[in-house]
Amino acid sequence: MKNKILLSIIGLLLISLGIMMSITNGKRAQIKQVRKEVSQVNKQQKQVTTQINNLQTTYNANDQLAKSKLLAFAKAYYTFSSQSDYDKRFSKVSSILALAKDQQNNLFDSGLDTTGGSRIDNLGLTSQYQTATSYTSDLDNQTIEALATVIIQTSGTRQKAIKQTVLLHGLFDIQTQKLISIKVNVVQY
Repeated sequence: MKNKILLSIIGLLLISLGIMMSITNGKRAQIKQVRKEVSQVNKQQKQVTTQINNLQTTYNANDQLAKSKLLAFAKAYYTFSSQSDYDKRFSKVSSILALAKDQQNNLFDSGLDTTGGSRIDNLGLTSQYQTATSYTSDLDNQTIEALATVIIQTSGTRQKAIKQTVLLHGLFDIQTQKLISIKVNVVQY
């Protein structure tokens, strides 16, 4: 009888041990699966982080390029001391512009009066770019909106030099890397 009880206890212990080992192996398998899933999540997180960093780098590069091109436009557009300088403004910035013909004609007039004389030379008009502050924001995945507050100094014959503040609004196309629209608003005389 004692042997039967002892064998029963040993049997129960073996069964318990078997159940415990089965549960332990099941938990190990679950732990292994969780570790595998955590590893996959970490890899995906690294990929997403890399993609975000690449997008930020691309955006920041295009953002800076939009600002620099609008400021390059402002420097060339608002710096002249003679009719000859005035005429050369478009050639200085033509490589960074892709404007509609009518907008280009409005921005870059001839500087001549109704008689065909030089309004710039006859009035002694000069303009000098002084400084600017620029800002950008995304309109969509293709276009960046750039704004610049530009301070220029203008003068003419028998006229003292005055400072003007001008707001430039430009649209920069990411694909062509050119300004596709520019609007000029005089803010202050």
